[in-house]
Amino acid sequence: MSETQTAAIILAAGLGTRMKSTLPKVMHPLAGRPMISHLIDTVDQIGAARAVCVIGEEMEGVAKAVAPRETAVQVERLGTGHAVAAARPVLGDFAGDVLVLYGDTPLITADTLEAMLAMRHSAANPAVVVLGFRPDDPGAYGRLVTDAQGGLLEIVEYKDATDDQRAIDLVNSGVMAIDGSVLWSLIDRVGNDNAKGEYYLTDIIAIARADGRTCAFVEGDEQELLGINSRAELADAEWIVQERLRRYMMDSGVTLIDPATVHFCHDTQVGRDTVIQPNVVFGPGVTIGEGVTIKAFSHIEGAAVAANAQVGPYARLRPQAMIGEGAKIGNFVEIKKATVERGAKVSHLTYIGDARVGAEANIGAGTITCNYDGFLKSHTDIGAGAFIGSNTALVAPVKVGDGAIVGAGSVVTKDVPADTLAVTRAKQVGIEGWAKAFRERRAAEKARLAALKNKS
Repeated sequence: MSETQTAAIILAAGLGTRMKSTLPKVMHPLAGRPMISHLIDTVDQIGAARAVCVIGEEMEGVAKAVAPRETAVQVERLGTGHAVAAARPVLGDFAGDVLVLYGDTPLITADTLEAMLAMRHSAANPAVVVLGFRPDDPGAYGRLVTDAQGGLLEIVEYKDATDDQRAIDLVNSGVMAIDGSVLWSLIDRVGNDNAKGEYYLTDIIAIARADGRTCAFVEGDEQELLGINSRAELADAEWIVQERLRRYMMDSGVTLIDPATVHFCHDTQVGRDTVIQPNVVFGPGVTIGEGVTIKAFSHIEGAAVAANAQVGPYARLRPQAMIGEGAKIGNFVEIKKATVERGAKVSHLTYIGDARVGAEANIGAGTITCNYDGFLKSHTDIGAGAFIGSNTALVAPVKVGDGAIVGAGSVVTKDVPADTLAVTRAKQVGIEGWAKAFRERRAAEKARLAALKNKS
């Protein structure tokens, strides 16, 4: 491929009325981040020198999402040609290759864009390369009319096409790679003499050919050219992104027992030889080490899990949870802003928040760290090798020393020194015969009430 620099104009001014949302269409998330960010990432992958996002008025959220990339504002929405022209004051006279992309078509791959750029620098030196595809149902897409040598002759809108042209199954995606040295000359000559009074970018094909330049096309996959204009299409795109992430994970050495039930985020990192059981959800900011087992129905977000640890089933790791090597987080355990060090066990029905659990410590079932007093969060520190009995409440701020034992059912409000036994429950009292007398008394009362009911 030529070393000519590349710029991208990303059209993102659409309001997305079919979304029925106050959120701009391109800000709706896929795999945990706005769809526009997926496209920006792809543009970065191909090493584009510039990227200009064309947005509408009052779309500051989009501008913030794409920063530090540049933005241009399209005040009126008068067609794709008009939208590209809106980028001119920002992009200026860029002489390299210019890709025209769409913010609501975020699944296009770097390989496809590189294929378009390679065609731009083929021997024919086409002024414009159009990305086409062959959908199962061509429907009302514009058709690409080509010659026997693979050149692009014209793009015919469906409503203007003949029956023979409508039979063509190669359709227009709208994505283009354009010779930047002639881009503005082509755009300046696009007119709006059509039923909608709009400036169509597709008109530059005929204009370039009239100038004696050739045009060409590259074929892409229908799946990566899905345009997202509704919630249903957003769900379809999410499925595609998740399938890509699942395939990437498995190709990287991760075992997914039931891939279709595992939901990843765009930035999830998982080490090889990790096993992920069904129905696991990863939110943003998760790093999983090698050889980890994540059991079914666990939810992990903003957390890090070291090698050979075990999580779940039904575990929840919230932001800033740090799980050490070989540690065990069991069923119905929630960890939040806490470090569970090497080999420690938090096996069942427990909440650990704003805390440290030392290496090889054992936390009994039903234990909670009482970290919030209604105003402030406080820290609990549990030392290495400590044993916390079941149904214990640790009222922060509090420290349990190394090797200490806290008896089951205790409410710990003071520090426990190392190697000390702490027990706070009341003395057990037994009253002989009380249970038998209780049962007899209650049974008699139940019989009396039943008799009254029958008389009535």
